[in-house]
Amino acid sequence: MRDTDLFQLALGLTSPWRVMRAEFSVDEGRLDLHVDFPAGSRFACAECGGEGCGVHDTKTETWRHLDFFQHRAFLHARTPRVTCPKCGVHKVAVPWARAGSGFTLLFEAYVLALAKAMPIANIAERMGEHDTRLWRIIDYYVWEAVEEQDLSEVRQIAADETSARRGHDYISLFVDMASRKVVYVADGKDSGTVKEFADFLESHGGDREAISDASIDMGAAFEAGIKQNFANAEITFDKFHVIKLANEAVDQVRREEVRNNYEIKGRRYIFLKNVENLTMEEKEALSRLEAQNLDTTQAMQIRMNLQQLFMMGAKTARLFLDRWNAWVQVSDLAPMKRLAKTIMGKAEGILRSIDTGLSNGVLEAINGNVQAAKRKAKGYRTKRNLKTIVYLIAGDVLANSTT
Repeated sequence: MRDTDLFQLALGLTSPWRVMRAEFSVDEGRLDLHVDFPAGSRFACAECGGEGCGVHDTKTETWRHLDFFQHRAFLHARTPRVTCPKCGVHKVAVPWARAGSGFTLLFEAYVLALAKAMPIANIAERMGEHDTRLWRIIDYYVWEAVEEQDLSEVRQIAADETSARRGHDYISLFVDMASRKVVYVADGKDSGTVKEFADFLESHGGDREAISDASIDMGAAFEAGIKQNFANAEITFDKFHVIKLANEAVDQVRREEVRNNYEIKGRRYIFLKNVENLTMEEKEALSRLEAQNLDTTQAMQIRMNLQQLFMMGAKTARLFLDRWNAWVQVSDLAPMKRLAKTIMGKAEGILRSIDTGLSNGVLEAINGNVQAAKRKAKGYRTKRNLKTIVYLIAGDVLANSTT
């Protein structure tokens, strides 16, 4: 078998396309495959699909292909324009690349697979390409897939924000709780992002009136946005946000107390972790501190007691929450009293999360993955790039792609 026959089979080329010759340079570390077609060949029109169109003219083009072992590979071909009786003169769609791309489909598919697991800059270094060119590949396929989403079955949603970069710059993630995937990413974290999502949902086959549940944090913006745009959605506030709020209150007590008690300086996470997650050294330190009857240890006990709420049934939880609030009110800890006021004001949504089992745990995991991707990439140059990666790794928008 000739080398050109081998590459013909490897590329999956069919008539009239043929690999005419292969040039291999060890010194340059590259393989060049020259593809052509016989004189008199006819092609289908790229516009209407009409067969048997004659060649009008040709232009030689080059596409980067998958590496041949450690050698860079390139395809070169005369790309014809054909004359169609219906559509006029149009460029032929070659079978190995999408229109306008300088890469073969197999190269692009490989880049997309790598992009789910590693920073784009690392892929660019590995492939010997500028990362801007690779971003164009990823951007094209991801945003095309985003626009093709069918959201007609979405009934329960969750929303949360995550930082886009240092400072007060955020994106908001909207998740379909059934598929556990991000279906929309918006700039900012105000109530307007909820309207954006509602509009996007309906433009992709969804129905805002059909949304029955929304799991969100306890910020006023998301709550107002849900009430304004999803009239039939019951709001739930899940365990993750309740305990996060409680931990913030505990830490506020600690910061106030550390001014007069240097023994708790540098011991922040002892009071924020669950006891079973403490190391032996941390447990011993906590035991010594508890003997001092500190405000911070009392605040920690209030938080730990609150956590028990989420191990109860809905009816028991209501009574428990009232008793917990009464206990907090007799304490002298202002941050914990403010916490209790917030919790009781959101009690119905918190108890509903216990009843429905809805949780933003999936969003917490997604946020963790997004922030990990940001750290690996040392940040993204544009917010659009970050949103693209969120759709790719947390929306799994290319799961059914045939690319």
